[in-house]
Amino acid sequence: MKYSIAVEYKGPPPAYHLPHAAPVDGIPVSAEVSHVPSFDTPSLSVISQPMSELKSLSSSSAIAFDRSNCSGRTTVSPTSVIAFDNEAGESNGVSESSCELSSKHSRESSNSMLRNSKESLDFNDSDYASSRVSFSKNNNEPIATFNMDADDCEPVEPVKKESIRKGKKGSCYRCLKGNRLTEKEACLVCDAKYCGNCVLRGMGSMPEGRKCVGCIGYPINESKRGSLGKCSRMLKRLLNRLEVRQVMKAESLCEVNQLPPNCVCVNGNPLSFEELVTLQNCSNPPKKLKPGNYWYDKVSGFWGKEGQKPCSIISPHLNVGGPIKPDASNGNTQVFINGREITKVELRMLQLAGVQCAGNPHFWVNEDGSYQEEGQKNTRGYIWGKAGTKLVCVFLSLPVPSKYSTSCGFLSSNVVTRTVPDYVEHGIVHKFLLVGYSGSGTSTIFKQAKILYKNTPFSEDERGNIKLTIQINVYAYLGILLEGRERFEEESLGNLKKSQSLLYTTGSSPKLGSKTIYSIGTRLKAFSDWLLKTMVSGKLDAIFPAATCEYAPLIEELWNDSAIKATYERRNEIEMLPSVASYFLERAVQILKTDYEPSDLDILYAEGVTSSNGLASVEFSFPQSAPEETGDTADLHDSLARYELITIHARGLGENCKWLEMFEDVGLVIFCVSLSDYNQFSTDGNGCLTNKMILSRKLFETIVTHPTFEQMDFLLILNKLDEFEEKIEHVPLTQCDWFSDFHPVSSHNRPGSNNNSINNNPSLSQLASHYIAVKFKRLYSSLTGQNLYVSSVKGLEPDSVDATLKYGKEILKWNQEKANFSLSDDSMHSIDASSFSH
Repeated sequence: MKYSIAVEYKGPPPAYHLPHAAPVDGIPVSAEVSHVPSFDTPSLSVISQPMSELKSLSSSSAIAFDRSNCSGRTTVSPTSVIAFDNEAGESNGVSESSCELSSKHSRESSNSMLRNSKESLDFNDSDYASSRVSFSKNNNEPIATFNMDADDCEPVEPVKKESIRKGKKGSCYRCLKGNRLTEKEACLVCDAKYCGNCVLRGMGSMPEGRKCVGCIGYPINESKRGSLGKCSRMLKRLLNRLEVRQVMKAESLCEVNQLPPNCVCVNGNPLSFEELVTLQNCSNPPKKLKPGNYWYDKVSGFWGKEGQKPCSIISPHLNVGGPIKPDASNGNTQVFINGREITKVELRMLQLAGVQCAGNPHFWVNEDGSYQEEGQKNTRGYIWGKAGTKLVCVFLSLPVPSKYSTSCGFLSSNVVTRTVPDYVEHGIVHKFLLVGYSGSGTSTIFKQAKILYKNTPFSEDERGNIKLTIQINVYAYLGILLEGRERFEEESLGNLKKSQSLLYTTGSSPKLGSKTIYSIGTRLKAFSDWLLKTMVSGKLDAIFPAATCEYAPLIEELWNDSAIKATYERRNEIEMLPSVASYFLERAVQILKTDYEPSDLDILYAEGVTSSNGLASVEFSFPQSAPEETGDTADLHDSLARYELITIHARGLGENCKWLEMFEDVGLVIFCVSLSDYNQFSTDGNGCLTNKMILSRKLFETIVTHPTFEQMDFLLILNKLDEFEEKIEHVPLTQCDWFSDFHPVSSHNRPGSNNNSINNNPSLSQLASHYIAVKFKRLYSSLTGQNLYVSSVKGLEPDSVDATLKYGKEILKWNQEKANFSLSDDSMHSIDASSFSH
């Protein structure tokens, strides 16, 4: 036989774990298998030669050798393959259903065995004790025995070992610097702590939250579940707000970080995944659910730890766990509620609530607090009927029902008793990307979505910041109005001078005053000059609204001045004044007061609420309708799906929209166009004055042809339909060169703009908006070869925005179900009136 001679290593100690190979002399061998009468199975083949060399090990094998005992025992996994060298050329197989013993003529060197030993020899005998090949040298008749248990064939989940500290106590696990007082971020799995300089290197991009790179894929330490999704001060310093939100969302919703279902037992039965999802997504779930044993009264909703009194009242009628046991709460009062013997504290509460408990009764308690004796139909009363009952429960540390536990109990039951649908996936959020040219109304639609779908759309801090923004905007609008006043005054004085010179040539020279209807007093003129200088210097937000109290009397005097009123009547001639300025200027005196609080409508009209260059996002769910109103249970499923609306200003996309690659995971791109921009102009990147509709078209072409959105659907929003309906009657659409071929057939019986009929004598605004939609559809089809979805929107109307976003939801749903239909794309899309929504 040939053996490889190992050379002694004399270098520095390696930083990794070295595999250990058992010596050849320590490998146990077996003798021949003699006839054993006790075997009922067919006779086994005889192993005629001792094991001479280990040829190959499968990746799933586990072999361990005990060198301390002469009669060693070898443990073989049921899925392992062991090869023996058979010089006689004889091959024998043992137990085709479990293990395979084969012989081959090829031989490998000992180096091959050392390479495989790292994966195959690092186990103990107890790991696979259910399948054993036992060789005993003490018996005269050695027998190869096999003990197969079906339960032992299941794979063993790896358990993450705790991290090994290399430095001193309190130091960083990576750079080995710092002490106990140094701020560090801990891994949720192994508790390895990293300093601010090493946390991003040690945890990488954090796809599963705050875990070491080597801990990704492992469940978190249950003692750290309370900190799941709660950001630390260190991360807030190292990452921006959007990155922190994404990391925390991944940490909270990642599947491997969720509570293991089999670790939660309800009424003696471990929960399945569907039952855990049902429990966590009901209208009133248990708070801070942790692994453990719980009891649950499905009729009344009482919930508590096994052997203890109830700790909360959750949604009733949930199909989770088994039936409740009489001794679930270890009660010893001989009084039962819904089959459970209650505790002394609960009995005391019932007695104080006026419930007659004499004679060891058995009560049946419903979720609304009504109770009756078992076997009786008459309701005897309501536990929560008295005002003092809830106070007694608080005093005795007993739970009281919330408004959701009773009102939504049966509704939750109807939803969750069915099989959990496929879309209830932790961490899956359907994303909309909302973009558009400056002034297209993306900010209004984004704010409208927050008001529509969030219970608290804006926090107190956000409303405070919005109040400051609105007040600063009002000062800016006043400055633009005062600048227009100066222009109008100069024009009036010029006309007066011309009139005076004309009268002088005719011989009559009456004195004409130097004041016009646009002239203001000295005090207001000084304030006007100071305000305009402040606007030019860019310090308006630094002075106002802090100086509101000082200048409040001047603002009221200024607004009541006849010159300002005359200027405001000509506001349409002031090009720099936004269209929303009228909404705020008419209430300027009220808005600039210190006790002003912005309403939701004020926030919708306000400019500059969202960041002009950064990102903004809101996560929401579409509210479900009552089943009796819609009769469609699909709406209940939609209410469980999560959506995220992301908006970014056109300036925030960077040069050539290079930042669009960040949004490769969005499901639908919503491009917003302002219909009223067809006669407005703005400067492009080269400083040239260009029609804003042309600029929107160029941005649209850039985004739809970006490689990131090659196979993505687009929804075009034609916004500001209400302004467009008024403007189109006075300003022709042909002022935009792109719409030069718009020549609608005029009708003397054309209805007003309020008529929504598009098939019977449509209005001019309907013809024009439909024409613009077709222009964009044809452009999109020529660029991508696909079909464009279109919707007309009035951004200030909640119902209009809600219908458009639900339209986007239906587009996503259609893409998911498209494979189930055999209809062609041409049959579902077109560029005619039926393919775009109003």
